[in-house]
Formats: sequence, C-alpha cells, structure tokens
Amino acid sequence: MTVRPLAIGLVAHDDKKAALVAWAVAHADFLKDKALFATGTTGGRILEALPQLNLVRLKSGPLGGDQQLGAMIAEGRLDVLIFFVDPLSPQPHDVDVKALIRLATLADIPFACNPATADLIVACRPD
Repeated sequence: MTVRPLAIGLVAHDDKKAALVAWAVAHADFLKDKALFATGTTGGRILEALPQLNLVRLKSGPLGGDQQLGAMIAEGRLDVLIFFVDPLSPQPHDVDVKALIRLATLADIPFACNPATADLIVACRPD
C-alpha cells in the first residue's frame, strides 16, 4: 500500500501573504515532503522564497482558487488548510472564503487561520 504525502492547502488574504511566506520559510523543513496546493498569487510568492517545494499553484482566490481548494476538501484530497485571513479588510469574494472555511470545518480537517494555530499544527506533526 502506497501512502501519499500529507496534502496541505495554503492561502492568504492580500495583507497576510507576507506573513504566510514568512511562516512557510520558518517551516520549510516541515513542508519539504508535503503535497502543497496554493491559490495563485500566494503560491507564486511562496515559490519565490522556496522554489524547491512541491507546490501546485491553483487559480487566484477570487477567480476560483478558493473553490478549487474547497473541491479538494470535499473530495477528501486535502488534509490540512492553512488560510491566513485578514479580519480587518473587506473581501470582495467573502462568500467563497466562508464556503471554504465551512468545508474545512465540515470535513473536520486541521484548519489554521493565523500563524499561532499553524505553528501548533506543525508541532503536532500530522504526517
């Protein structure tokens, strides 16, 4: 039986992208053998900092990337969601964001919306 690598979704609102990149750099050793999926701009920024990662870039969040991650969750293909949200800025695609959060909650997968929670997920090492 072949065991697939842990699949992690990575997404961040515009004002949180730098924080997610910094988090990824700090946890590059944890991420190096995982299957990573990120929305377009977020994924591009992470790959600029860590080009060696196994990261698939999806569409930009507002253009369907959030929904692509949601579909992966619904299909059981995503194990963890790291989504650094900006609670202080209005999001034009807020409905998509809420749907993604809802799916992660319904699927009962680890879901981090800030660096502190993402750090706890890494500390627990869900391999």
